[in-house]
Amino acid sequence: MGNFRDNIRKVVPYVPGEQPKRKVIKLNTNENPYSPSNKVMKAMDSFEWDSLRRYPDPDCIVLRKAIADYYGLDTENIFVGVGSDDVIATSFLTFFNSENPLLFPDITYSFYSVWADLYNIKYEKVPVDKDFRIHAEDYYRENGGVIFPNPNAPTAICEPLEFIEDILKNNTDSVVIVDEAYIDFGGKSAIELTKKYENLLVVQTFSKSRSMAGMRIGFAIGNKELIDAMNDVKFSINSYTMNQTSLVMGVASIQDDEYFKETTSKIIATRERIKKELEALSFECTDSKTNFLFATNKNKSAREIFEELKKRDIFVRYFNQPGIDNYLRITIGTDEEMDKLIKELKDIL
Repeated sequence: MGNFRDNIRKVVPYVPGEQPKRKVIKLNTNENPYSPSNKVMKAMDSFEWDSLRRYPDPDCIVLRKAIADYYGLDTENIFVGVGSDDVIATSFLTFFNSENPLLFPDITYSFYSVWADLYNIKYEKVPVDKDFRIHAEDYYRENGGVIFPNPNAPTAICEPLEFIEDILKNNTDSVVIVDEAYIDFGGKSAIELTKKYENLLVVQTFSKSRSMAGMRIGFAIGNKELIDAMNDVKFSINSYTMNQTSLVMGVASIQDDEYFKETTSKIIATRERIKKELEALSFECTDSKTNFLFATNKNKSAREIFEELKKRDIFVRYFNQPGIDNYLRITIGTDEEMDKLIKELKDIL
């Protein structure tokens, strides 16, 4: 009796930031504190609700074309999915099928190891240095693929294009994926390198810089061969991944470049101001190029600060993980939210 349990796949799942059910200052999941573009709202006002009874376009042409036009590319260079997590999961299934291990940093987005375990992909975590930096030469070896975020998460550190090109030059026999979820907050995208390196895939999301985490829109940019392969895998699982509203609202969002630049600039300005205020409170922060700060305090443990803030209805992210268990990841909220954070931190410290 009960032998069916022997055939159930058992994995340790990804644990997202806590989603409190009451009103709090929520600085733990890197959401954008500003509303989506007004063009998104207007697009919904004119949305043809009768279209919901029909399946959406499986090729997602309107959204892929909007993204392609924005970056000066062809539609065939664009893959879209239900958030960048869906895009990356599809890329794992598509590209990482070698007997050699997939390589990624040991301190990085923890979903990578979850997907690798789920899909039975061999992998190795490559150590970052004491300053949380990734070294390109650590990836100069035989592998079944390479993936890393730039900027990295949760460390917030961004590497220059020369670093990415170094990895590409030394990994011509495997697919290299650069996860750019936070690139719009101060880094330089590797998208231009996709025209030069046929094994490069760049992944981005509408969740952070475009204030649309709730719509779940992600995309990948690469050469046609990579995109076609991903579509073949996608169509083998679920042809209709993007719903009608996501397609319409995604197009409206990417067409409002002025608002996009306005809100990202505001977040960057707030980040730099709050970084100085944290340093005045004996915090040390990495050089963030994201919409969050990665900080440790010289006088009080991160866990203690995390718990004290939570009592005051301010949620930040704490990772009980070796190497970063005395750091907090603090999302940049509105100026008012961040001022409240500083006020409470002064009291706690």
